[in-house]
Amino acid sequence: MEPSLVLVGGVVVGVVVLTSIIITTFLRSVDAGEILLASRGRNLQIYRGPCKALIVPIITQTRVIPAQAINVDIEITDQTADVDNNGRSAPVKVTVRASAIVSVGEDEAMVNTAANKFFSKSVAEQLSTLTDVLSSAGRRAINLLKHDQLFSVRTVPPVTGTAALVPAAPNALALAQRGEDDELAVIIKDACSRELMDIGLSFNSLNIKAVLSEVAEARRRESGARAKADADVVQAQEEQRARIAQLEAAQKINDQERALNMQIASNGASIAKAEAEKQSAVRQQREAELNASQITQARADAEQNVINQEAEGRAQAARIRAVAQADAEAIRIKAQALMEAGGAYLDLRRLEMAPELTAQVASALANSQFVNFGSGDGDHGAVTTGSNDVLRVVQTLLAAQIVTGKSLGDGGGAGAGKGMRPGAGNGAK
Repeated sequence: MEPSLVLVGGVVVGVVVLTSIIITTFLRSVDAGEILLASRGRNLQIYRGPCKALIVPIITQTRVIPAQAINVDIEITDQTADVDNNGRSAPVKVTVRASAIVSVGEDEAMVNTAANKFFSKSVAEQLSTLTDVLSSAGRRAINLLKHDQLFSVRTVPPVTGTAALVPAAPNALALAQRGEDDELAVIIKDACSRELMDIGLSFNSLNIKAVLSEVAEARRRESGARAKADADVVQAQEEQRARIAQLEAAQKINDQERALNMQIASNGASIAKAEAEKQSAVRQQREAELNASQITQARADAEQNVINQEAEGRAQAARIRAVAQADAEAIRIKAQALMEAGGAYLDLRRLEMAPELTAQVASALANSQFVNFGSGDGDHGAVTTGSNDVLRVVQTLLAAQIVTGKSLGDGGGAGAGKGMRPGAGNGAK
């Protein structure tokens, strides 16, 4: 039993191993970016990776070629087909730098042709072949075009500014409508496509990197100078406008500052005027208050003086009235006393005043120059008359002294002298 199991296991393992060997021998992996050509006699099979290819050993021939696109950089220098105004040839030397991308064709015939004619060469020979094909096509295109056509763009721009220096190519609009590149690229692609097909390759794209010429460089410098001049003019205009705007702003600021200063000065003048008016009003008010107080004081003083004077007058009048009343009362009392005393008091006063009266009478008689003794009537003579006159004077003086209470020396002598008129009598001289 055990040997049978071992035998069965060995058979199974042998079958698996044999199957894997057969698969590995007949199935071959094709990686991405590779093309496998398998031919059995006249039968050709093409496998594009990544995939598996069925290959029968011994009777099948295989070959692998790259499927990646090939990038080739070229630089072409040649002359254009320009003519002058007289129709004579005036070519311009132009240098074109371009980059082309080619790849193996899609159909089996082109793949077989590429494998036999192109990839059968070395890598250097392959690059040289592509460069020669593209360069020859580019030279033919440059020789067919004029200088301005080489500088035409895919879209036709409006003719303004420096673009007017380079007129658009006649077929530029048609190429733009067809969605193709500039005319140089179209010509190069058309010329290269036939030659590339002969070696089993297809033209994918052509990129014109640069087209250089002395004329273009001169035009470029001229355009740059003109653009710089325009930019300088624009910058100068912008600077001028900015300066004008700055001056206008400064002018506005100055105007506003001047108006503000004027307003401040006006406000200051108004404030000063109002302050002056206020001070004047305060001064007038103070003067009015002072005048009013002075007038009031003066009126009060005047009224007080009037009151004082009236009071003083009343007091003086009262004093005078009192003194007068007192004097009158004294005189009345004296007179009443005299009336009650009668002649005895008078006789006593005559005796007291006799010496003084005698002196006064003597003085009066001594001062008089003459005495008139009139002729008396009847029995009265001049002596009688004179004695009577002297007696009346004495009585008068006595009565005055009694009434006034003054001595004869206080004015009685004068009164006596005056009272006694010499020559009062009727006597002769």
